[in-house]
Amino acid sequence: MLVVNTHTALILIDIQQGFDDPRWGPRNNVRAEERIALLLEAWRRCGWPLWHVQHFSLQPHSVFAATEEGSRIKPEVRPRAGEPLIRKHVNSAFIGTTLEEELRAAGVTNLVIVGLTTDHCVSTTARMASNLGFQVLMPEDATATFARTGADGGHHSAQSIHESHLASLHGEFVTVTDTVTLLTAMSAEH
Repeated sequence: MLVVNTHTALILIDIQQGFDDPRWGPRNNVRAEERIALLLEAWRRCGWPLWHVQHFSLQPHSVFAATEEGSRIKPEVRPRAGEPLIRKHVNSAFIGTTLEEELRAAGVTNLVIVGLTTDHCVSTTARMASNLGFQVLMPEDATATFARTGADGGHHSAQSIHESHLASLHGEFVTVTDTVTLLTAMSAEH
C-alpha cells in the first residue's frame, strides 16, 4: 500500500527547457511533463508540500547555465509565488542545498520524486533521499531520459535505460509506481 498523505512532498527535479534541445537525442516518455503537471496540480489542490528543483550548471556554455534560456523551468510546471525552489549545481538536490533541512522542518517523511532525467538527477536524488531515511515513491511515467552510447560504443535506447534504472532503484531505494495510482491514493487520503 502506498503512503501518500500530508507528510508526503512532491519533488520536481530539473524540468527545464534545456532538455528540449535536439542535441540530447531520442527520449522516452514524451508525456512525462503532462503527468508531472497532473501531480503538481493535485498537490496544489490538496495544499500538500512540494519543492521545485532547478539545475544551474557551473559550466558557462551549458544549456543549463543560469543565464541561458535552457535553465528556465518549463511553463507547465513553473513554480507559483510562495512555492519553494531549490537551485543545485550537481546531480543530487541534497548536495550544497537546504532541501533536507527544509523537508525536515516541514515534517515531511515521504517523497514523490518526478522529473528529468531518470538516470541522472532523479536517480541520484532518490538514492540520497532513501539513504537519509525518507520513504520514496517514483512514478515511472513522470520521469524520462535519453538514449545513450556506452563505453563500448553500444547503443542503449532511452526506454531501456529508463527501465533498467527504475529496476535498480525499486525495492532498494524507491517504490516504483505510476501517476494514476498516486492520484487514486491521494483521492482516498484527501
